[in-house]
Order: sequence, then structure tokens, then C-alpha cells
Amino acid sequence: MAREQVFNFSAGPSVLPLPALERAKRDLLDYGGCGMSVMEMSHRSPMFQEIFDSTKAKLKAALSVPDTHEILFLQGGATLQFAAIPMNLLEGGAADYAVTGNFSGKAAKEARKYGTVNIAADTSDTGHDRIPRQDELRLSADAKYFYYCANNTIYGTEWQYVPETKAPPVCDMSSDILSKPVDVSRYGLIYAGAQKNMAPAGLTVVIVDRSLLGRELPVTPEIMSYQTLVKTDSMLNTPPCWCIYMLGLVLDWLKEQGGVQGMERIKRERAAKVYDYLDNSALFTAHARPGSRSDMNVTFRTGSAELDAEFVKGAAARGLVNVKGHRIAGGMRASLYNAMPMEGVDALIAYMKEFEVQHHV
Repeated sequence: MAREQVFNFSAGPSVLPLPALERAKRDLLDYGGCGMSVMEMSHRSPMFQEIFDSTKAKLKAALSVPDTHEILFLQGGATLQFAAIPMNLLEGGAADYAVTGNFSGKAAKEARKYGTVNIAADTSDTGHDRIPRQDELRLSADAKYFYYCANNTIYGTEWQYVPETKAPPVCDMSSDILSKPVDVSRYGLIYAGAQKNMAPAGLTVVIVDRSLLGRELPVTPEIMSYQTLVKTDSMLNTPPCWCIYMLGLVLDWLKEQGGVQGMERIKRERAAKVYDYLDNSALFTAHARPGSRSDMNVTFRTGSAELDAEFVKGAAARGLVNVKGHRIAGGMRASLYNAMPMEGVDALIAYMKEFEVQHHV
């Protein structure tokens, strides 16, 4: 199939904006007439420094990052941050963790190696189909930070509010960053793997309040010390150069869509179309409860593993690829990240309607 015949619903690495890819294609062999690809140039060169500084400025503008916070371009994915966060912020003390999905559960497990973890909420008893209310959070008085994952890709839930906590919030925004405005000043730390809404896999963005720097445990590796990484402006070692360049192109595209405010309007419309169909379907049901549903990852199923498999196979044949649910949750998952065009949503719903009619429901 040609690219224009395929809609990629992968949860990550995911679809990227076509204009960004086309620009990268033009620059691939020769960036700015220098005779080199961005993938070939030294990260210490003036030319790459210009790319780096420009991308950082664009991200700061897109998210309205205040001067109190530093932006880092790192590697290791979200998984590395599961350890880096407690190493830098826990100080051997205690932290509150809200476990609303697989990855926040992994983060809590990792943090226990470096201090005390208080589980402020755990929605596993209902299959992680909802987000806890503010009054359900069991917060500890001595917590160094409160950790949560804003959007749960596997189960399709998303926090619709910022928790009110005494300790600074630390948030994994890998799946919904740049999809809506965020008051960064409220957070001690925000981090995100780039491979969903920002860039190809390989880049991790960390936004950290400078007041939290310098608290790392003595055993913290230098490459995981936020203070060291801020001092070296993310260049203690070679950064993910190509991914940083691609993030800059995606941010150019985002600005043309009206920035995060424009993206919020679009993503709500996309998700509403799918949920409206699911809520009126006699065959398909949404996994996440109303009020906790993700606009980024819509999880659903038929109730039959055999029908689910048939649906996924038929979808792929029609160019609706990567709709199979995560192996942990099963069913189906349609990831509607920023670069997913509305035509993809319409094509998915059309096939769902066709599939439902075929099975005489």
C-alpha cells in the first residue's frame, strides 16, 4: 500500500506529520547546503548547536515553559526516568505514586529501590478503567513528590485534572504532551518519550524545576544527574541529534495548527467521534469509563477474542494498521495522536460500522 492508503493507529512509535517528514526528506542528504545530513554532523558543531537551540526555544514557546524550569533533551526513554526521578528527587525518603496503569506501576516498583513508596491510588482492581478522584488520593505528609502518568496508553484512560498535592507533582506526559495547554509552573518535573507526539523514538524530554536540582543520591550515575545534565545543556554525551532536529520540524507544524490550543480542539473532535460511535454500538464497547477516557488512545473490544482478531485483520487489509490492543489488555486500540488526520478517524468508524453490520448485531 502507498502511504496515502494507510492510517497508522500505533501507540508508539506513531504517525508523524507529513509536512515534517517531507521537510526531513528534502534535508536528509544535505542540510542547509552544508553537504552533510543532520545524522552525520558533530553535536558540537555550530550548525547543530543552532538546530538544538532553535528546537529548545520552540518547545519552550509551545508549552509556555517558565524561566524557573529547564528543558533537557535526553535518551533512555521513559523507562530510564523511572529510576532517574527517585535518584534525583527522593533523597532516600518517601514519595506518593498513583498507579493507574502498567507504566506507573513499573515506575513505583523501580522507585522502591531508592526509598519509600506510598501508593496514593491503585485502579488495578477494576482493570485500570478509570482515574481516581481527588478525594480518593491517599497522600502522605512527608512525600518528596507525587508521581502520576497523565495518559495511560494501554488502558485508554487520561487524567482530566491536575491533582492538588502538597508535594510537587512529577508527571509522565509521554502520550499527551503537546496535545493541550499545560501549566508547567505547577509541576516539579514533566517528562515524555518523544515517539508519540513529538519525534521518532530515541529522544526523551525532561522539564524540571531548577529548585529541585542538586538533591541526587551519591550513587546516581553522572548521566542520570539532572543537575549535571542542566549544567552541560543536555550534552554531557552525544544527544539524539536526529530526533532533536525532527522535534523542531514537528513543532513548526504544530504552530501552523494553532499550537497546543488548536491541537486541543482537534483532538477532542477526533476522540468524540469514536466514543460517540462506541457508546451507541451494539457490538463494540469502550474499556475506559466516561470521565476518565483518553483522547489519545481509544481502547475498545467486541467481547469475543475471535471477533477482535477478525476485526484487526480486516482493518489492516483496509489500511487501518496497528489497531490491535496491547498484549496486556487485549481488544483493540486506536491511538489518535496529534498527526492522525480526521480522515483516518472517519475511515476507522466506517469500517467499524461495516463490521458490525456484517456480524448481524
